[in-house]
Amino acid sequence: MLQTEQPGRPAPIPLTVLTGFLGAGKTTLLNRLLGDPALADTVVIVNEFGEIGLDHLLIETVDEGMILLGAGCLCCTVRGDLISTLEDLLRRRDNGRINPFRRVVIETTGLADPAPILHALIYHPYLAIRFQLQGVVTVIDAVNGAGTLDAHGEALRQAAVADHLVVTKADLPGAEAEALAQRLAALNPGARIHGPDVPAEHLLGGLFGVDGKGDDVRAWLGAEDHAQGHHHGHDHGHHHHDVNRHDAAIRAFHLTSDEPVPRPAFEMFLDLLRSAHGPKLLRLKGLVALADDPERPVVVHGVQHVVHAPVTLPAWPDADRRSRLVLIVRDLDPAFVRRIWDAFLGKPVLDAPDRAALTDNPLAIPGG
Repeated sequence: MLQTEQPGRPAPIPLTVLTGFLGAGKTTLLNRLLGDPALADTVVIVNEFGEIGLDHLLIETVDEGMILLGAGCLCCTVRGDLISTLEDLLRRRDNGRINPFRRVVIETTGLADPAPILHALIYHPYLAIRFQLQGVVTVIDAVNGAGTLDAHGEALRQAAVADHLVVTKADLPGAEAEALAQRLAALNPGARIHGPDVPAEHLLGGLFGVDGKGDDVRAWLGAEDHAQGHHHGHDHGHHHHDVNRHDAAIRAFHLTSDEPVPRPAFEMFLDLLRSAHGPKLLRLKGLVALADDPERPVVVHGVQHVVHAPVTLPAWPDADRRSRLVLIVRDLDPAFVRRIWDAFLGKPVLDAPDRAALTDNPLAIPGG
């Protein structure tokens, strides 16, 4: 049953969780949806993995922690845990420090297990009153989706809890959209499956529940309930581990260059990293100053063996003119990748063991 406004109590604010594994296309979908009048006056909470973020550079900051998206919507970047962020957002709204908003969308990091997020929204005594969890939208790309479901428990949970499953990149080489849709329907028979052009109104409304979802979803939320009770009172859910580490195998790091990067060297670096270590490259994104046009940086995105054509911006989004790449990798030593990067930038070449580990073709390395 939908929550209704009670005397003396403000009406609950609709909230949608947007999730999906790294590089599935969450931000692309979100940017398109926010142009729809149905999502006017929407606050977007963005949670990125790792201490280095780049997405905020492409949108305009209007207040501390608040970001104005191109469509005129507000965005609140997560600086603490989700509960603290939502509580602070409500205080700002109630005290008139920000304009009233009609809806909240939480875009999770691609590595997020959705169970703790959903548990907080459903069972927190205050948030459950102020927000109405209308559903979970999970984005899965048709190129890497099947392999991601096999390799990452987070991706499996993201798909299993969804009310709406959006399949992207079906037009790319290697896509298996039909087989993926059949697998998703078996995994989560209660979810609706859409293409990437789904209208905003088809993803809004309703109320999140476990009916129609697999038994595992109830078990995951139940396990989270036990975990929350076990850790209650211990630092309010904050985590003090390395923010660049997800587990023993997955980590985030960044590459930079103060000098513009020669275009051929940059293209060779991307191609070599993709071809030699594509399965380990969970996510790559960045802003790069190319030597032939340093005043107009290019935006690059990659997921495993798929690296999209760079997009040229008309100008730098901030005063920092360095090239910056953020990578999230699995079972790949960041120091090793940094040495490859330095080699392509004309710094000392790789040692022989590194060269052999990267490729069987020594001519692919500058100086080889």
